[in-house]
Amino acid sequence: MTSMLTSSSTPVIFAIAGFDPSGGAGIIADIRTIVAFGCTPVAAVTSLTMQNSTGVSGAIHQTAESLRAQISAVVGEFSVAAVKIGMLPTPESVLEVARLLQETKMPAPVVDPVLRSTSGYELMEPKAREVWLSELMPLARLITPNIPEAEILTGIEITNEHDMREAAHKLREMGARAVLIKGGHLEEKSGVRGRRSVGVDRNRHAIDVLDEGGSVKVFRDEWIDAPPVRGTGCMLSSAIAASFGRGRNLQDSVGAAKRFVADAIRHAPRLAPDPVSGV
Repeated sequence: MTSMLTSSSTPVIFAIAGFDPSGGAGIIADIRTIVAFGCTPVAAVTSLTMQNSTGVSGAIHQTAESLRAQISAVVGEFSVAAVKIGMLPTPESVLEVARLLQETKMPAPVVDPVLRSTSGYELMEPKAREVWLSELMPLARLITPNIPEAEILTGIEITNEHDMREAAHKLREMGARAVLIKGGHLEEKSGVRGRRSVGVDRNRHAIDVLDEGGSVKVFRDEWIDAPPVRGTGCMLSSAIAASFGRGRNLQDSVGAAKRFVADAIRHAPRLAPDPVSGV
């Protein structure tokens, strides 16, 4: 029997990521974002994390068999318009998702490389990074590392826009089709942190570098001076995937996603500092 959602005009967006029980990041943040873009969310959980706004204390990872069963159930019923992939903690989980992307008719995904939490908890095993780079990254429509993640993946220290361009270029040489390096952590490297109030600082800019096949687009937006907000990486990658599902091209999708995240930062409740880079 064909699903009503499959035949609907509402794009179905598939989020494959970890579960944050506090709702700040991971699958819950993905679903909120996908719904905000007027799309239908479906999901597969890669890991059950134990975390809240103060940190990550543990995780129970799903097996490759569990992931295959979850993903197969979804693609067996729904016509998926776009895919977002987040936390993949083990080599087996990375390889299984890569295999399923090749075996099924799922579109090339937006992949957010979730390596470790801001509090220092390892969310991806070192051996899984190697498999991620060799097996999953070449299948992605776009990868979205932040600066610490790009530094780990490339070995390049990033302190400015030139370094971001160099890291994006190296990731493409390593097999990525397109790379968006998120520049929010440049402020932390310079020792500048958000104040307690929220506002736009017209003397500073948020810089993100998009490299698609050697064509580079630099997004320069007014810096929103605010305390850190949890789950922005999850929201951004999910928003890009939802925009793909809506038929936007890459640059327009990134632009729409950045506007969505900026609005989320402006209106977010002020809690503790973000302990995670996203799951």
